[in-house]
Amino acid sequence: MAGTDSGNLKTVRLWRDAALRARKLRSNLRQLTLSSAGGCPGTDQLDSPDAPQLLLPANIGDIEVLNLGNNGLEEVPDGLGSALGSLRVLILRRNRFAQLPQAVAELGHHLTELDVSHNRLSVLGAEAVGALRELRKLNLSHNQLPALPAQLGALVHLEELDVSFNRLAHLPDSFAGLSRLRTLDVDHNQLTAFPRQLLQLVALEELDVSSNRLRGLPEDISALRALKILWLSGAELGTLPSGFCELASLESLMLDNNGLRALPAQFSRLQRLKMLNLSSNLLEEFPAALLPLAGLEELYLSRNQLTSVPSLISGLGRLLTLWLDNNRIRYLPDSIVELTGLEELVLQGNQIAVLPDNFGQLSRVGLWKIKDNPLIQPPYEVCMKGIPYIGIEVTSWTADASRGLRFIVYDLAGDERYEVIQPFFLSPGALYVLVVNLATYEPLRFPTTVGSFLHRVGARVPHAVVCIVGTHADLCGEQELEEKCLDIHRQIALQEKHDAEGLSRLAQVVDEALARDFELRSASPHAAYYGVSDKNLRRRKAHFQYLLNHRLQILSPVLPVSCRDPRQLQRLRDKLLSVAEHREIFPNLHRVLPRSWQVLEELHFQPPQAQRLWLSWWDSARLGLQAGLTEDRLQSALSYLHESGKLLYFEDSPALKEHVFHNLSRLIDILNVFFQRDPSLLLHKLLLGTSGEAEAEGRAESSPLMAPPAPSQDALRATQLHHYVEGFLLHGLLPAHVIRLLLKPHVQAQQDLQLLLELLEKMGLCYCLNKAKGKPLNGSTAWYKFPCYVQNEVPHAEAWINGTNLAGQSFVAEQLQIEYSFPFTFPPGLFARYSVQINNHVVHRSDGKLQIFAYRGKVPVVVSYRPAKGVLQPDTLSIASHASLPNIWTAWQAITPLVEELNVLLQEWPGLHYTVHILCSKCLKRGSPNPHAFPGELLSQPRPEGVAEIICPKNGSERVNVALVYPPTPTVISPCSKKNAGEKHRNQ
Repeated sequence: MAGTDSGNLKTVRLWRDAALRARKLRSNLRQLTLSSAGGCPGTDQLDSPDAPQLLLPANIGDIEVLNLGNNGLEEVPDGLGSALGSLRVLILRRNRFAQLPQAVAELGHHLTELDVSHNRLSVLGAEAVGALRELRKLNLSHNQLPALPAQLGALVHLEELDVSFNRLAHLPDSFAGLSRLRTLDVDHNQLTAFPRQLLQLVALEELDVSSNRLRGLPEDISALRALKILWLSGAELGTLPSGFCELASLESLMLDNNGLRALPAQFSRLQRLKMLNLSSNLLEEFPAALLPLAGLEELYLSRNQLTSVPSLISGLGRLLTLWLDNNRIRYLPDSIVELTGLEELVLQGNQIAVLPDNFGQLSRVGLWKIKDNPLIQPPYEVCMKGIPYIGIEVTSWTADASRGLRFIVYDLAGDERYEVIQPFFLSPGALYVLVVNLATYEPLRFPTTVGSFLHRVGARVPHAVVCIVGTHADLCGEQELEEKCLDIHRQIALQEKHDAEGLSRLAQVVDEALARDFELRSASPHAAYYGVSDKNLRRRKAHFQYLLNHRLQILSPVLPVSCRDPRQLQRLRDKLLSVAEHREIFPNLHRVLPRSWQVLEELHFQPPQAQRLWLSWWDSARLGLQAGLTEDRLQSALSYLHESGKLLYFEDSPALKEHVFHNLSRLIDILNVFFQRDPSLLLHKLLLGTSGEAEAEGRAESSPLMAPPAPSQDALRATQLHHYVEGFLLHGLLPAHVIRLLLKPHVQAQQDLQLLLELLEKMGLCYCLNKAKGKPLNGSTAWYKFPCYVQNEVPHAEAWINGTNLAGQSFVAEQLQIEYSFPFTFPPGLFARYSVQINNHVVHRSDGKLQIFAYRGKVPVVVSYRPAKGVLQPDTLSIASHASLPNIWTAWQAITPLVEELNVLLQEWPGLHYTVHILCSKCLKRGSPNPHAFPGELLSQPRPEGVAEIICPKNGSERVNVALVYPPTPTVISPCSKKNAGEKHRNQ
């Protein structure tokens, strides 16, 4: 459930929407070569930012495509048009032309594509336009045109026309003659009514009239029967005419940011509709006309006034995306769980208290936002669950057989090797036993032996119940024992008091900032929460209040025990029993579970299935039938057993949801293999695996003509395996076939290996280096990286192509850097898990123990973790990129998905206190050791109206470009508002 604003749509969705509009001026420029001395055959010079302004070859007459964009030109040389006899495509975008150059008229008789967007055109010469009689694509967007010449209507071959972002108040009557026009973009102009000339364009397939003051649509708009894509965003529409419902070819329709209160009853005739955006309207009831649209795949109803969702929504069986955020919805119908194909479900900002039963059936949902709802059932801990809870050593202790009271004990033994998966044991509803060796305990060791553990548990499970047990009591004198137990409690009280006071001070700063007006708060860069909106401040205040109200429940006093004294062990047993019996502390222990659930659990652990590593979902379903569970009720039972740690059922994973992992003992043995850091033991295990394979091969292929392997071959194999072990322990690298050897005898088939690797990746232990998601390797060896094993603190220098690094040197380009600061505790294993989590977003990566260098497309990014150097310093994790100022949006694009992935991981820590800041680009460029930090809340709010820059207090009056602090519009707008999503793409 990444993000909290519906504008933060997945990057893939943004670019999908941008691609819808890519028909405009779509050409084969990238495939075109200049077959002359001046060109570079086989290369793509046209889109390269580093391409020269113009290197004309000697035989200029052979050029077919000429790109003069981004050169600041005000004119072109005389006679150039007559010399370019073969030219078909001319690109003049992003220059300073006030009128069409004479060369355009000279080239008109054979030019098929012309792009003069992003110039200063205020008039189009009638002669020049009339000469373009063969033109098929024309882009005039982002100019200053108040009108279009009538001669434009004579371009009878024109198929695509973009005149967006001009000052057009009307279109010429001759427009009706553009009989071949398929794509027309007139958004962001000054039209006051729908141009009737467009009704004659029967070939039109895509039309954009967004951000004009249309106020209404003509009844005969139904004449545009070929229309497939229609953008009407922000057109000030209050109603739709009945004739609109005759546009039977429509596939994508954007009606967001209007004033619609209802849809026509005939709207259901639009049966080809696949994507519909009705966000930011005035709908109070869910439009009944949408329910018969069985082919609908994406539906956006964000920011309306809906109070309910009809049960008939289950009829939208092909729905993949459903956004209902920021409405007034109080409940969801049970039938919503029948939308099993859903991949995105956004419900945040409503009034939902209870989710329907069997909500787990929505197993394909990858983007799920549920925040800002008064949820009671299930609680947020369940809704926001991440990876299930499994242990390294699991034992079962029957504390009271007569009452069926049994403890499942997960024991980490305080081993730091298990830090990556330690968070998975910190589950809600558990009793935490902190074991302290009193014989070796010293007051100075409190932060590492007790304090850090309490911080971690409190961050993962607020108001968790903690029992502190002191062992080796027999090795301490009576006075020493009493002093050490008292010191532990005294320091716990001091730590709790210090944490609470710190949180109270931070909450007070928020209160003081809220007491000031937003404009006053935005006037001084020295003000706390400079530029942060009241809404974000109230959210932060609520979080501080949550942290203050949810503190650990630490049982006292410290319970000293000695294994040599059975009476003390009995006292510990009685203590644990008395805590478990307390209804207010552990209410779940007193719930009466369905008998069928208990039977299902027992059946999973009976022969013959008990010895298997995993069961298929259908095997588990057959056991459910024996227990009296129908298929629809099985999901709830498996989810309960999963939550209680009895088995693992990954209903949210496409790769694992068809399997039930019920043999925890074998899974723990497998995990222990990867946390074994003794090279000799690892090598021994590999040699045993290879000898077993050799014997099997020998038995299968024995022949009098075949001799056993020579000793030299065995030595060669041992040397090779030794290199694999070294690579694993130093760099965390292992090929798949070596992993299979390590996991013998647990892995019997290739499917077993693949499932286990998917499991390890889901846990954040490893990722595949050389396999794109969902694509086969075509016979090559799959290599896996285990980030927690990487020993080199920074990546290899050769990985950073630019020759500098973001850790210590400054860049000439503008640098973006988001820094997360953790003053109390840094979640264990977070950096390693984050390293795995971002793998699908990056390419050409190189990992270090503390840094990751990678690329997002062609944009460099670096993720850095800096541990605290002292008690008073916080741990920090930063995400950074850089680009030149004109291309700064690409740097934002590079960082945004990585920030969202980190936010998702941090949601697993509801009691964690951390801060987010955007570091000043000017300070970073100057190499300042302490750059000014702007509030991280600026990432989740739109740019204030009229604000173009902000002031960095460390640089005096120097102003910082606001684009480096406030994200560009696409990260804060409605998901399908085309112009905000697509225009940025076109402007790069």
